[in-house]
Amino acid sequence: MIPIQPSRYNNFVPEAATSESPTAATSPSSQRFTLRQRVVLRLIITVGYWFIRLIGPTLRVCVSHEEGAQQTVGQRPLIVSFWHACMIPATYLCRNIGVRVMSSNSYDGEYMGRIIRKFGFVAVKGSSSRRALQEGWTVAFSLDGPRGPRYKVKPGPVALARSSGVPLSMFHMAVERAWVLNTWDRLMIPKPFSRVLMRFGKLIVVPAAASEEDLKRYQEQLQGSLDRVCEFAEANVHKVGSREFPTERKIPRGLEGSR
Repeated sequence: MIPIQPSRYNNFVPEAATSESPTAATSPSSQRFTLRQRVVLRLIITVGYWFIRLIGPTLRVCVSHEEGAQQTVGQRPLIVSFWHACMIPATYLCRNIGVRVMSSNSYDGEYMGRIIRKFGFVAVKGSSSRRALQEGWTVAFSLDGPRGPRYKVKPGPVALARSSGVPLSMFHMAVERAWVLNTWDRLMIPKPFSRVLMRFGKLIVVPAAASEEDLKRYQEQLQGSLDRVCEFAEANVHKVGSREFPTERKIPRGLEGSR
């Protein structure tokens, strides 16, 4: 278990600021919402930000890797996929390393986008994702967002991997004790001092010459990988803190390691 050290795992790409400009941070899309929605939006953002800031440091986290998986939380560039239910623990664990996150124009996408920006993430859309990869940043997809179907892979990451030449990565985060919302994604809100197991799957490389039929097979492979890491994490989260799945007593900016 090794604390994240950006100078080690990012030494092959230029360093860049992870914060957005004031223009980018102020989302003009919020003007689409009613006054009541904007008031609720501000409340959700404030409560969500402070909840993650306060609960995150109490979590007992272990990061586990399949053979051939990414070896640090901050490794880049990669195209990373995860389920929307993991959004809250992932926001804390992967904070302040400049991850670019694919965002939507939905109301849910708006408030989640504003919350994660406060933790050093950058929202990107469409063709800007490929540019981010070319600049050496990781691009992340919550694959079943913004409205499902739950735990079903969409074709975006595979197509991006073909066009960019950047490998696909994936993870799941299991939380031993959480409030689970009665929403389409069953969003997990970790309870204080919960055990959390983050499991990374083996990297998938999509060739530039892959046909449309090949892309379907790679999409099925990504689905299988996410299902596999999800099953592993959920089955072993109760072991976090053991010799097999050790935790850091204090998580400085995130956590990495291999088991």
